Amino acid sequence: MKHANGANAAALIGTGEVRHTRLRPAPHRFVYPTYFLMLPLRSLRAAPCTALPRNRFGLISFHDADHGDGRADALAWIDEALAREGVTDADGEVWLHSYPRVFGFTFKPVSFWYCHRADDTLAAIVVEVNNTFGERHCYLLDGLNLAFGRELQAGKVFHVSPFCAVTGSYRFRFMRNDLMPPGGAARHGFGRTVACVDHHDAQGLLIRTSVSGELRPVTAARLRAAFFGMPMMTLGVIVHIHWQALLLWRKRVPFFRKPAPPSTFITR
Repeated sequence: MKHANGANAAALIGTGEVRHTRLRPAPHRFVYPTYFLMLPLRSLRAAPCTALPRNRFGLISFHDADHGDGRADALAWIDEALAREGVTDADGEVWLHSYPRVFGFTFKPVSFWYCHRADDTLAAIVVEVNNTFGERHCYLLDGLNLAFGRELQAGKVFHVSPFCAVTGSYRFRFMRNDLMPPGGAARHGFGRTVACVDHHDAQGLLIRTSVSGELRPVTAARLRAAFFGMPMMTLGVIVHIHWQALLLWRKRVPFFRKPAPPSTFITR
């Protein structure tokens, strides 16, 4: 996709933090630094980012097969998936907010697909969730209420944490600020992004989670800085998940066995 001024959107790298707050039955909170990619997949199909290794090894790299149904073209998957769900107007840019592979390894607890129309309005958002059991599920958000800054909802159907029952709903809110480089020569996409995911059950708000970051165009120097700043990020994500689980267990938070995954790969 090209913006109105004719410039292709640029691949972005975000640097920020993950926040998690559990309210009950025992209060629990953590904040971790993080970095992530924000990739304009249509623009990258037309003009690949030479600084970011794609579908090959790199200190930081992106692999299409880490998303969707595991095929070698993630953009083709999201286009087909949306068409099957009746979303036929997502013909603009598709921004994928996701963790990269780090030194060839990755674990992506959640990725966000921002699917735009040709006029740059949102046609759909897909929230792609992976659990530590090797399962993946997607929540499709669309409709007249879809917009950045608005609260969006989906019923919880996928097991993520053994300390949360598969009940209740998610309430999402996505925010962005566009990035305009000095001189205003070209609009590259997002300048800052915030994705908030709140889990509500029958008693109300249970867990509040967010990932946020400042975004800059991907360069080889920025990828090296991110890697050497957090060279064990993938391992750190996995270790943090299990460490927090241990802390919840010590706080005697109830444990729920994993149910069977949903019968459909996408729910809305």
